[in-house]
Parts: sequence; structure tokens; C-alpha cells
Amino acid sequence: MSPFAARLLAALGPDVVRTDPEDLRVFGFDAFTENTLPDAALIPRDAREVAIAVRIAAECGAPIVPRGAGTGLCGGAVPARGGLVISFVRMNRILELDVRNRRARVQPGLINLELSKAVAGYGVFYAPDPSSQKISTIGGNVGTNAGGPHCLSYGTTTNHVLGVSYVDGEGEVRRTSVDDPGYDLTGVLVGSEGTLGVVTEIDVRLLRLPEAVRVCVAAFGDVESASEAVSAIIGAGIVPTALEIMDATITHAVEAHYHAGYPHDAGAVLLVEIAGMPDDVAAGEAAISAIARQHGALSWRAARDAAERDALWAARKGAAGAIGRIAPNYYIQDACVPRTRLPDVMHAIDAISREYRLPVGNVFHAGDGNLHPLLMYDRRIPRDVDAVHDAGIAILRTCIEMGGTISGEHGIGFEKRETLGLVFSPDDLAAMGRVRNVFDRRGTFNPDKIFPTGAICGEVTAATALSA
Repeated sequence: MSPFAARLLAALGPDVVRTDPEDLRVFGFDAFTENTLPDAALIPRDAREVAIAVRIAAECGAPIVPRGAGTGLCGGAVPARGGLVISFVRMNRILELDVRNRRARVQPGLINLELSKAVAGYGVFYAPDPSSQKISTIGGNVGTNAGGPHCLSYGTTTNHVLGVSYVDGEGEVRRTSVDDPGYDLTGVLVGSEGTLGVVTEIDVRLLRLPEAVRVCVAAFGDVESASEAVSAIIGAGIVPTALEIMDATITHAVEAHYHAGYPHDAGAVLLVEIAGMPDDVAAGEAAISAIARQHGALSWRAARDAAERDALWAARKGAAGAIGRIAPNYYIQDACVPRTRLPDVMHAIDAISREYRLPVGNVFHAGDGNLHPLLMYDRRIPRDVDAVHDAGIAILRTCIEMGGTISGEHGIGFEKRETLGLVFSPDDLAAMGRVRNVFDRRGTFNPDKIFPTGAICGEVTAATALSA
């Protein structure tokens, strides 16, 4: 046991601090990869215990990695340098609910979907809904600024966080609010992937449940036609609550598993959700279906009832898991392009698939151009592992060339940090690094995440020298 782990154990006890190797293995990986084990894991009951642990870590120079449910896809919760992993599995409660003002205060370990379930009886819900919402935590969603199918209409996590409490690098508990004058520190913390502090409470915005919801499915001959229809729908000034596309590979996999009623003979399907007043929903469906048919839709149908609507969504959100019917492993990318470039990027991804001899299934938030190509491979075959890595980089480069970026909602984490320089200049990275240094001058919060190797030290030092 390291001296750091021993100090934690003495201060907080074995119920809160875990040091046995078999326990630590649980905290050495996320949905992206396995990596170094931490020296200790903290399973706190409240912010006070988090603050004590952060102070001890600061004194010992130990890294600190916050962890939600471990569903992250970019290695953000992996303890790359050992140190301390803080798991919020116990801090999972709704602390306050203000239905009148449509606000709630929650702990970071609360499962995303559990919040909406808990408040549904009051006629409200929490809008951000990543596909992992059945298991991912709100704290983890805050870390990556998670989105989901409905962020087209409702916005991503940052649009629904009203304030946070967090433990800073000195072990002090601080609170931010969007109502505070001055800089939007809440906005800075959302999406920071645990590199600026440890979030212990979150104030979230709740929305009223819509009076009517309609889910429709359109079948197209190919992904390009479906993508063109999406651009036309948004171009006509219509913004439904969701516009999702699945290609034939994904559709066949989810239909075989979920039997939700997706067409078997389509080259791609467009899943559309419209919500609002009943008359507006009906008018929206008429307008969208007309545009879809103008762009080659082979069929259009609306879910008959809530059960069928839920089944269609369950299949869409279970797409990644259904890939197990096709390949033993998959690598999911997360990138964005302007909606008008969706047909072009689909052609490009198909070419990359053929070049690297890897099957690719496409499922994505088409309404905001957020792509999630799934590259299928077998990790036991070295050629496949090399090919999937190179193909993933090729997809990112292609998206950047088309005016896009390297992440829409999964974050940067460990996986994409070396590609951040494809999007940002050294000056950009230096500015970000200086913000990080203000919050975390010791560099102990989630090191080796977001920024390319060596970027922070060199670029921040250079920028500081120039401004001196």
C-alpha cells in the first residue's frame, strides 16, 4: 500500500477508501479501455469526504480522477497515472426538487434516466438523453457535456445545468450559478471532463412534458438520401425534437434483437420525433413527411401508440449493443459535420471502410450532424486493431476537412487528446491550458486527458513568457 493510500485509509476508513487490488480493478477501466490501476478508490457519502480526500491528494501530489458509471467512450475515467479514483455510486440522490420553478439539485452519481422517472409524476422531465441514459450518471454527463437524440431541439447538458458545487484544488467546496454576475464559471466546468475540479452537486433545469408526442419512421434507399432529407427539413425552418438515421447494417442488427418494426428492406431509416401541442404535432408530421417523400422516402409511418413509440426508441438507443450480432468488437467514433455535408461524409466513410477492409455501421444524430460510425473488428486479430485505429483517425480528419470537429458529445478524454491539435492552434491550446492552471495549479485533476502530450507545459510556459 502506498503512503498516499495509507493516509486516505487512516483519515476516512475502509468503508470509504478501497485499496485491495481486487477492488481497484473495478476502477481501472471505462467503456473505452483498460489502463493503470489507481492507488486507491474513494466511494464518498458526501462532499466533506471528497474535500478531505482532495486535500490529502494535494499534499501527496497524487492525481485525482472523478468517475461516474464508467460508460465513457474516450478513456476519461481511466486513472492514467494511478492516484485516486473517486466513484460517486453512493452520491446518487435528488437533494431538492422545485417543480414550480422547474429545477432540481442532484448528486453526481444519480443515473440520468432515474431523474426523469422520479419527476414524471409532476409533469416535468430532464431533457439530455444520451443512449447510455439507463446507466450513465448526470455527473458523467456534465463532465463530457453529453447530448443525445433530443439535443437537436432541447440542447446539450450545458443548456440544462444551472449551477454546480465542486471541490477545488485546495480541497475547498465552492458553488457556481448561471445567475452569478461575471464570467460563466458553470459553463466552464460543464464539459471539462474532471480536469478543473470534482463536482459534488448539480442544479439542473427541468422541462414540462409535452402534451403530444409522435414518433415516425421513414425508409430510404440509402443513407445519402436520408441525409439530404434531414438538411431539407431543417432548411425549411422545421426543428423536430429528434432526427436520427440508421443505415441498413444497424437497422438489421437492431431489428433482429428488438423486433421494433423497422423496415427490413431499407438502405437507411430516418427516425423522427415531433412533440408539442396536438395540432402542431399533426401539422409538423404532414410537413416533414412531405419533405421526406420529395427526397426519396420509400415509406412513412407513425407509431400507433406509446408502446410502439417506446420500442422504436429502445431499438435506436440499443444500436451499439446490437452490433454483437455482427462482430465481437466495435469502435465507435464521435464527430460532427455541418448538416449540408452529411451526404458527402457518408460517401467518405464508405470509402474509408473499403480502404481499411472494416465493416462500418452508421447510426447518428442527423439533425445536428453528430456522427457515430461503428467500426467492427476482432481485437484478437492484430491487423484489425491497427486498421480500426487508422480508420478512426481518417474519419476524424475527413470530418475536420468538411468543416466539422472531432467530438460531438463523448468528450476528448485519453483517446482523442493527440488529435486535438487537428482542430486547435498552439495558441488556442495555450489559452485553454492557462484556464486549467487557474483552477488546478498543481495539475492533479485528471491528468493526461484532453490535451496532447506535452501541450500544457510547453505552450502555457511560452504564452506566459510572451505576456510577461
